[in-house]
Amino acid sequence: MVKLLDGREFTAETMGADPHSDVAVIKIEADNLPVLELGDSDAIEVGEWVVAIGNPFGLSHTLPVGVVSAKGRSSIGLADYENFIQTDAAINPGNSGGPLVNLDGEVVGMNTAIYSQSGGYMGIGFAIPINMANSIKNQLIETGSVVRGYLGISIQELTPELAKSFGMKDQKGILVAQVSKDSPAEKAGLKQGDVIVEFDGKSFDQTGAFRNDVALKKPGTKVKTVILRDGKRRALSLIIGKLPDEEAATTGDPHNLEKIGMAVQDITPELAHQFGLERNKGVVITNVSPNSVAALANVKPGGIILEVNRQPIENLTDFKKALAEVPEDNVVLLLIQEGTYARYVALKTD
Repeated sequence: MVKLLDGREFTAETMGADPHSDVAVIKIEADNLPVLELGDSDAIEVGEWVVAIGNPFGLSHTLPVGVVSAKGRSSIGLADYENFIQTDAAINPGNSGGPLVNLDGEVVGMNTAIYSQSGGYMGIGFAIPINMANSIKNQLIETGSVVRGYLGISIQELTPELAKSFGMKDQKGILVAQVSKDSPAEKAGLKQGDVIVEFDGKSFDQTGAFRNDVALKKPGTKVKTVILRDGKRRALSLIIGKLPDEEAATTGDPHNLEKIGMAVQDITPELAHQFGLERNKGVVITNVSPNSVAALANVKPGGIILEVNRQPIENLTDFKKALAEVPEDNVVLLLIQEGTYARYVALKTD
């Protein structure tokens, strides 16, 4: 339902949704609709004043003011593709989906989440950059789904020790930990141990920002890439591929995973680094939907699923097979390792 300031209410049609970025598009049939101009989220600066418009706790038309605290926040665990604007403008339950507006009245972000130990505002809120949301919106309207770019590599950030080992003076760059066979990266000549120091004219030092940049590029796009290999800079021409459906979709059995509200992946070097994991067997939980069965059981991103219904799980293939065989009582029994501890969690799928 969409309710406007003038009191009109409309039933909306969902045009498309992208759970991997937490963005959806809805449509209403109406005249004389008020609109806000979209700004450039890449141009906003830390310290810039912003307004987080929304309906916190059902209190409509609230305009808390704050500043942009940080940009490019990733690895928060809210979505698969994260590049959040962090703000100290008060964001609370009921603000989600509302605009983050600059002082020119332009939308620079879409409020989506908060960091909180109390359930309310604690000074840290997150908004999806409007440039990212707008790119996803265009695809959802045109095709009803999102097609993401793909290179076929596992990546990790450079620590001071790694940078020194690769003969680098600073930590600017993305380390290639693995290259998939027959992937666009392999075809372009990218190898394990290469350091990507420039990609499409930009430098990166965070895996989340690099992954988002690749994902938003149209398959077939040719990208000039500069790498460091054996201490020497080399130029490569990469052609962006299409993210395979298996990776683009929520992994595992879609029906049962949707019901319990979480996404999982194989434990790649990138995810192991992101979540601080030490084991390579099992599957890692990368996202848990708010208010889902999994969330109510206190399941959190970063946990490793070791068993499904008492069956040991070594990888995503094992997980899919086990999850497809849910018992008649529709209860999925998971053994989840969280840090140094493991616990059983029973999740009902009906």
